[in-house]
Amino acid sequence: MTLALDRPMGTTDPATLVPAEVMERLSSRIVKDHRDVDHATARRIVGQAAAFLAASGRRPGSELAPSKLVDIGWHTFILHTVDYALFCEQVAGRFIHHVPTDDGDQAPGDGAGARERTLAAITEAGYAIDHDLWPAAVKMGTAAVSATLGARTARTAARSNSPSNTAGRPTS
Repeated sequence: MTLALDRPMGTTDPATLVPAEVMERLSSRIVKDHRDVDHATARRIVGQAAAFLAASGRRPGSELAPSKLVDIGWHTFILHTVDYALFCEQVAGRFIHHVPTDDGDQAPGDGAGARERTLAAITEAGYAIDHDLWPAAVKMGTAAVSATLGARTARTAARSNSPSNTAGRPTS
């Protein structure tokens, strides 16, 4: 089986998902609310939040989670409801709800698992990961994300080739 990708994995700058005027509005708000963040970093945060949301939109129910810095971008985006709703519709075809979890609600180590799933999902969606904004990416290493992605691709290929999954599929 050959897999065709829309774009090479991990190569698209996710900031391109956000129109320039929205990028400026969101990054300015981040700088205003978080005085220790400069404009360049704020733009990177918005870009990574966009990648996170695009990946989340492709995987509903996958329990993905942003890093603390990327979460700042998501929270800022949500405050701009018109821009956020339009963005969600464009990247996911639906509104992407923010469902916070309390630290006590997660099983030990589940945060790391969610972060690994998230980074793999972003890479699978074709977006570059800004490692400075995802400290877990550095700890896990690119090999761990690639291994997770490779295992998921193999499972997907196996399911799509299984006899129970052939109904309704076009044949060649």
